[in-house]
Amino acid sequence: MFERLKEDIACVFERDPAARTTFEILTNYPGLHAILWHRLYHRLWQANWFWLARTLSTLARWLTGIEIHPGATIGRRFFIDHGMGIVIGETSCIGNDCTLYHGVTLGGTSWQKGKRHPTLGNDVIVGAGAKVLGPITIGNGVRIGSNAVVVKPVNDGATVVGIPGRVIKVDADYKERHKQALSQKIFDAYGHPHDISDIDPTQYAINNMLDDIHKIDKKMQSICQTLKEITGDNLPPELDSCQIRPKKVQRI
Repeated sequence: MFERLKEDIACVFERDPAARTTFEILTNYPGLHAILWHRLYHRLWQANWFWLARTLSTLARWLTGIEIHPGATIGRRFFIDHGMGIVIGETSCIGNDCTLYHGVTLGGTSWQKGKRHPTLGNDVIVGAGAKVLGPITIGNGVRIGSNAVVVKPVNDGATVVGIPGRVIKVDADYKERHKQALSQKIFDAYGHPHDISDIDPTQYAINNMLDDIHKIDKKMQSICQTLKEITGDNLPPELDSCQIRPKKVQRI
């Protein structure tokens, strides 16, 4: 029990730069409180004390603003940042080293009994406001961007954004990258990639076009200069005045 608590506190220090002391974490982090409550009533649920487990989970929701069903299965070093408005359904399964931000829903899409909520692998980040719905599997190392709505399975190392969620990037070496991010205290901004061009392929394409236009302007100036040297400055007016256009349009 105390070993698990030490792990929980350590992962808060790793993933939240605002954390200062162990006492502060124990007394002021509702995400940690929700996890501790869940461990208690999850055991009651497994022992078939269903009403008592649900009653304690309701009390925990009142106290923390986080709703975790007693039937949900949660791995080690699970971190809930801010936490308000999080909903984790009955048949949800969460692996080790996962992080959820406020407003996340791990929900179902059916009223049928049985497995109807998502399964998250290890080292998954789900950004603020994101919804992961249905009995789908989210692979290891996945990043789900803020406010994304994911209704299909996602492979290991992928980054998913948008409504409906779409994979915009797959990182085959995600384990090493995530390890470096932790060691260097790089904030994984609510599941979004650090490079804004990775978020929207259209923005990425426009930025490349702007760069190419500027390169073409430079080449045109070089050609004009060469022609001047060859013809002795006897160029037609339209070529004689060619200059590099200023790069007025900023990259998106």
